[in-house]
Amino acid sequence: MAMLSNKSWFKLHGWCSLPVWLIFCFVCLTGTIAVLSHELTWLTNPAARASNPQDKPALPISQLVAAVQQKFPTADVSGVMTFEPYLVHAITFTDHDKPYAIAYVNQYSGEIQEINEGLTFIGFMRSLHGWLLFPWQQSYSVGYYLVSAMAFVMLGALITGLMVYKKFWRSFTQPKVRLTANKATVLADLHRLAGVWSIWFLMLMSATGFWYLAQAIMWHNEIDIEPHAPIVAINEVPTDSQSPKLSLADAMDIATKRFPQLQPSFIMLPEHQRGMYQISGGGDHIFYDQYAYALSINPWTGIIASEKSPESLTAVQTLMHIADPLHYGTLGGLWTKFLWFFFGVILTGMSITGFMMWATRLKKAMREDAASAFA
Repeated sequence: MAMLSNKSWFKLHGWCSLPVWLIFCFVCLTGTIAVLSHELTWLTNPAARASNPQDKPALPISQLVAAVQQKFPTADVSGVMTFEPYLVHAITFTDHDKPYAIAYVNQYSGEIQEINEGLTFIGFMRSLHGWLLFPWQQSYSVGYYLVSAMAFVMLGALITGLMVYKKFWRSFTQPKVRLTANKATVLADLHRLAGVWSIWFLMLMSATGFWYLAQAIMWHNEIDIEPHAPIVAINEVPTDSQSPKLSLADAMDIATKRFPQLQPSFIMLPEHQRGMYQISGGGDHIFYDQYAYALSINPWTGIIASEKSPESLTAVQTLMHIADPLHYGTLGGLWTKFLWFFFGVILTGMSITGFMMWATRLKKAMREDAASAFA
């Protein structure tokens, strides 16, 4: 390493990003937007806002499901998704004229504010950033691999950049941007300053990116990180066509008694006679995602067939459940989201200024070559 010249490190720094510059910049941009996708949805879609002027407590989720079933008597409700308190609950269902629909239900008033039969902005941005909307073939997507591989680009650019920028730590105490200098100097100053102040962010994005890549490889090779949800034993299913004994309200009560700290985020209702209530949520662990707690509850007996919590996770499962909060900045609520968004803008800007610096140097080199050719 020490034998490489500064010029060689600079060339390596360029090769870490320039060949895939457009993809890297696009991934940074879409990820930055995805961080605030919930807030942007609230801002742009009034029907997604969970207004609560009378400061009422949230209604039971079972009551919200009942409201959807009352409005659409022939509907088959499949699940419930909950978000931040300022966003409505999303209840997914199918009907004879709706292959797939999402009811936006205000959890404070019980009002159905919108029926969405298409792709949501949140889902679109997460998909665009996560796998570039490439199709999934069995258990893998080429786009997911492309996005995850950006971890190599980011880490390589970070290491080579620090090798090029000698005594980079001075930018913490003596930041320097020579705004009155020429374009190339200003771009270089901004690029270096942003890079130094973003070291922690680059390392964090690289680490989570490497995890997503490892996760993709495990999915592709059908290696289960977590066991599949169980189904009801066939001998426990009644022979007649009676409805399950356990209602959604009962299942929620069982779940909250088992994990009092549970904050449900995704609930799947039984899809068939052998299906179970699948209840997932977060808790009081800020570094874990909204699926760190999960229960499978038998609708015929009320028995918890399987469960998980942060205390019972394996090392690999723990990595899976802490990656998203660290990658998207959800661990501290709005404050960390805006912090991640800010550094996402900086990272996107760095990819652009880096390309502009390269283009400026290329033009200069081409002019010098042309001048020497006619000398």
